[in-house]
Amino acid sequence: MNEARLRSLPPGAIAPRGWLRDQLQLQADGLTGRLEEVWPDVGPNSGWLGGSGESWERGPYYLDGLVPLAWSLDDVGLKHKASKWIEWMLASQRPDGWFGPAGNDDWWTRMVALKVLMQYAEATDDPRVVPFMQRYFAYQRAALPERPLQKWAVARGQENILAILWLHERAPDPALASLAATVLSMTVDWGTYLTEDLVQGPATRFSHLTHVVNVAMGLKLPALREMLGEQGQRDLLNKALANLDRLHGQATGMFSGDEWLAGNSPHHGTELCAVVETMFSLEVLARIYGSGVFGDRLERVAFNALAATVTADMTAHQYHQQPNQVLATIARRDWTYSSDAPNIFGLEPHFGCCTANLHQGWPKLATSLWAEDAEGGLAAIAYAPCLVRGRAIGLDVSTDYPFDETVAVRVTEAASGARRLSLRVPAWCDDARLTLNGEDLPVAPADGIVVLSREWKAGDTVTLRLPMPVRVETRLNGAVSLHIGPLTLAYCPGEIWRGIPDTPGLGDWEVMPRGSWNYGLETEAGAVSLQALVERRPPSRQPFALATAPVRVMTKGRFVKEWRLEDNSAAPPPPSPVTSNQTPRPITLIPYGCARLRICEFPRLEPQEFTGYVFD
Repeated sequence: MNEARLRSLPPGAIAPRGWLRDQLQLQADGLTGRLEEVWPDVGPNSGWLGGSGESWERGPYYLDGLVPLAWSLDDVGLKHKASKWIEWMLASQRPDGWFGPAGNDDWWTRMVALKVLMQYAEATDDPRVVPFMQRYFAYQRAALPERPLQKWAVARGQENILAILWLHERAPDPALASLAATVLSMTVDWGTYLTEDLVQGPATRFSHLTHVVNVAMGLKLPALREMLGEQGQRDLLNKALANLDRLHGQATGMFSGDEWLAGNSPHHGTELCAVVETMFSLEVLARIYGSGVFGDRLERVAFNALAATVTADMTAHQYHQQPNQVLATIARRDWTYSSDAPNIFGLEPHFGCCTANLHQGWPKLATSLWAEDAEGGLAAIAYAPCLVRGRAIGLDVSTDYPFDETVAVRVTEAASGARRLSLRVPAWCDDARLTLNGEDLPVAPADGIVVLSREWKAGDTVTLRLPMPVRVETRLNGAVSLHIGPLTLAYCPGEIWRGIPDTPGLGDWEVMPRGSWNYGLETEAGAVSLQALVERRPPSRQPFALATAPVRVMTKGRFVKEWRLEDNSAAPPPPSPVTSNQTPRPITLIPYGCARLRICEFPRLEPQEFTGYVFD
């Protein structure tokens, strides 16, 4: 088996600070910390606690976020919550190696449970986990010939392989390589499907190949094949991602899927489970390849799609989000497969899988900000304020990124000997500036990475400045989306939140606009940047709140009266350029993640000369 370029740091080795700690604390005080109290599926009668309740994926899904959240925050109460589940899981193992609820024999649910145990073992060094997994995989080797992977497990076998590789790294065994090959032979060939057979436009019938969450998980399979010795998988992966962008891409860096792959119109949504699973796949890919490309996309998905699909106080979530979302109400929409309520905010809008699975998004981002190379050097995968404790180097990362342009990295401790500090330079930044202890350094990234190698001393400070011009991207029908750094920008028409009576948990909400949403923006044809007034402010205790959005971009637009609602959603943007005789007006754009109602793909208006307003 091949080795990954980077190795993850254990939960707790990266301590979030600043806005990221605030976001994780909101999650601890909100949905994650209170879920067991308000949702029976992970309550005391769960099958994963020995009860007679839900015994499939929801308990493990919940733990997959609870464990990294508890150890990232070093929260005693959350650790206690997680530990009772872990103890039951470890005690449930039979002599033959099988474990989990007796009423559920699905391979898939054990794949999620193994991811939980991997994180727990890294955080605690609990010596029981490795032999537990050895016994389980011995059982799986013996059982698979007669009881092969089925249904969801066939589409998600890469999660099984990931756990096998994790164990092999800690307890090498040739039998594990054989087991990985067996599991691989039973798993969907995602590389071939995404490059040769990917559905075009909205899927019209169920298939595990077009289910958006399966696709999100499947993205990591080519890299795992490379870990198992196959060649050329990076090129295949690049083609797969480009194909998804071309046929199903959204302005947030995600691909559509509401619940099946849905094309690239911004009225189609994407499922929250797909968002967090795409993030996890990108985190794995970044470590395997040591490439900055995957960190770029990871940030774009996290800071936009993840932030926007949960309320600013982290007490309610959507099942589906739309890039152009002007109503979050109970109504029939042009989904590929869904009920009437998936884009309201609440405890369990539509299926409960997202209620269980959303918890991994922010905590796993926090534990994946930095990774370690074989010599103990540290590599940046994504940027946010944090303290990092590696084997040989400690770092204090001070920044308000992505809301600000500067990342300062101060060495807090360092063992003797030269080691690498690898910094990601995003592909969107053409003019990055780098200093070491105040001295300018050249910036010539390779695969998105600049490597500084030296013997580090406590107090050494590396400052990375990433200028963020307002970038223009062309979307469906010639519409445009605007971006500043990793943030997608959106126009919010204002939000009226209306509580839905007699709903469970912490409440369900519909959201209505306060004003008109159908505006076009004035940009030059083919423009890749836009001159605009940019205002910044420090992030609030709710970093993605509408009222205190940390970034505001002022530009100009006009009302497009023929662009209207269609099937309770904003219709696809009319073909650009659009003619409008309406009075020009200033348009204030904010980060997509701060707007639960928004437009982020705008018809393009031909610029015209006018006067008559000033920016406030």
